Amino acid sequence: MTPPVEIRRSRRRTVSLSITDDLRVLLKVPLGVTDAEAAGFLQRHRRWIEKHLRLCRERQARAPSFSPEQVAALKERAARFAAERVPRYAAEMGVAPAGVKITSAVTRWGSCSGKNRLCFSYRIALLPPEAAEYVVVHELAHIRVKNHGPGFYAEVARYLPDYRRRIALLKRAQRELGL
Repeated sequence: MTPPVEIRRSRRRTVSLSITDDLRVLLKVPLGVTDAEAAGFLQRHRRWIEKHLRLCRERQARAPSFSPEQVAALKERAARFAAERVPRYAAEMGVAPAGVKITSAVTRWGSCSGKNRLCFSYRIALLPPEAAEYVVVHELAHIRVKNHGPGFYAEVARYLPDYRRRIALLKRAQRELGL
């Protein structure tokens, strides 16, 4: 079964391929890319798509399920955490997010849009505070550096010198939670 594919065209310069939380294939392309070129890209990356769809399905199958009441409580805890930590670290880092939203994302802890809007999964409420703080600083750092290159991690290290330990803590918690 081929999953739905969404193609988004924008003024971007590069092509981006991802799997959404609802298991759709998302292909972001520059405005000048034709339908045939997009289809060719998808075909050339078919193995990657199949592999990552499988991994996302496996992750979702392992993920704990919560009642609507539990989700609401976790969203509230995550919102309180973000309301405390985002302004504190944003001020320290000299950045200003355009907004903060709590989502139900399964495959990512947080994200920073091109317009500097931050999203955090309610699942950060399940993390040890030091790991959740790393997620906050990670996303705030994306306001300055939009990639994951050495400059990005240098930015993170300026505010969390122990970020590697926090990443290890995050990964351990992720395994223990089955996420």
